[in-house]
Amino acid sequence: MKQKNVLVLSILLILTLVLTACPGSAATPAEPEAPTESEVATETETETEVEVEATEAPEEEASAEEVAEEVVAEEAEEMEEEAPVVRAEGDLVIWADGNTAPALETSAAAFSAAFSDEYGLSVVVQEVDFGAIRDNLIVSGPAGEGPDIIVGAHDWLGELVTSGVVAPFDLGDKAADFSAPAIQGMSYNGELYGMPLATENIALVRNTDIVPDAPATWEEVLEISQELAADNDDDMSTNKYGFVRMEGDPYHFYPIMTAYGGYVFGTNDDGSYNPEDVGIDSEGALEAAQVWDDMVKSGLQPPAVDWETSHVLVETGQAGMTITGPWALGRLRDSGMNFAISELPSANEPGAPFMGIRGFMVSSFSEQSLLAQVYLTEFVATTEAMQSIYDADPRIPAYLPLLESLDDPDMAAFGEAGLNAQPMPAIPEMGSVWEAWGNAVTLVGQQGDDPVSAFTNAAEQVRNAIAGTE
Repeated sequence: MKQKNVLVLSILLILTLVLTACPGSAATPAEPEAPTESEVATETETETEVEVEATEAPEEEASAEEVAEEVVAEEAEEMEEEAPVVRAEGDLVIWADGNTAPALETSAAAFSAAFSDEYGLSVVVQEVDFGAIRDNLIVSGPAGEGPDIIVGAHDWLGELVTSGVVAPFDLGDKAADFSAPAIQGMSYNGELYGMPLATENIALVRNTDIVPDAPATWEEVLEISQELAADNDDDMSTNKYGFVRMEGDPYHFYPIMTAYGGYVFGTNDDGSYNPEDVGIDSEGALEAAQVWDDMVKSGLQPPAVDWETSHVLVETGQAGMTITGPWALGRLRDSGMNFAISELPSANEPGAPFMGIRGFMVSSFSEQSLLAQVYLTEFVATTEAMQSIYDADPRIPAYLPLLESLDDPDMAAFGEAGLNAQPMPAIPEMGSVWEAWGNAVTLVGQQGDDPVSAFTNAAEQVRNAIAGTE
């Protein structure tokens, strides 16, 4: 606080001296951020009015004191934003984002009521911006100022575990109540580090007026595509397609690749990912790339399809199917089309999408780690508590009793499509994969390279990047 006061007083003194010495000069404003389209539109609509008002009543030039006060206030605000989160007062402190935090109050109150009389414990749920939780835990945990429990993403585990700030977690018999991929995702190097809360994955979405029945295999997808595209010509605005997928984007290509036996990283005996086994040029991955290449060459895929276009084509009936996630449910419902969500088609084996997981983790610096696990397994791992969290922030439940009882058939269908999902690799080497892999998928879609060459080169780039030779 003393350092902050000294800094603020210094800024005030310097600005006062400068402005007093140069009364005719003005402080150079910082370069503004580029406005958004809506901001541009608003500025354009009011431009004339602003100019007239400025002519009629020009603003008085701000005094040195006013300018100094404004700069000091801005500096103080920036310092507050950069400051780490301060631990709330309480024996068991939980950090959660603005959607989840309020939904945890009931279970926190129930836990407090059960343990306050005998142990005098208090539980506090502290709202923290989701994007700040990980970094604040790494800084605050070792200093004894962090929480006992956080709600975070599974792909944080690599950094959190290697930093030593989260503790192993024992679900006991409750493990059977959670989806297997979610349990796998909350594990690192074969050891569980948290209790899953929610998942997300993509699935096959159909316009049921075009494709009434879900295809079980990619061979059926090809047959439907050939039938719908039989009368296509050079007019892309009227052509029909059975299945469309956004160009490039390996995340949405992955369930096609896994259906043919492809993979990104192989796994060890304990289920953890093995970065030494890169599978982008595996036999299955190359077969999937060849299938996609054939669809493009046959005119069964329109060119330059982005995420928006793929949805519009399906919503307007120009295409029958696409791959998307639960984040698109709002627009799918608003479109007015009849749609259904299905499991991803298989080929040599079931098509498996990637899965993202949110879950609870216990700080390794918590003095109440055992009580933290009791709170989570006995007071949060219940249908009532999980339903409350779901109602506040609808995401696919990792808790199977809730998933099986959901009254939202669309969200339940996404959940069913993710029961065989593969957790997104949380290992650092995954950062070396996306660009090369995405470029390979794009090259095939744009016919810039043959599929075998594109995917083989991508795999080699990934291996070199992991080895540190690129």
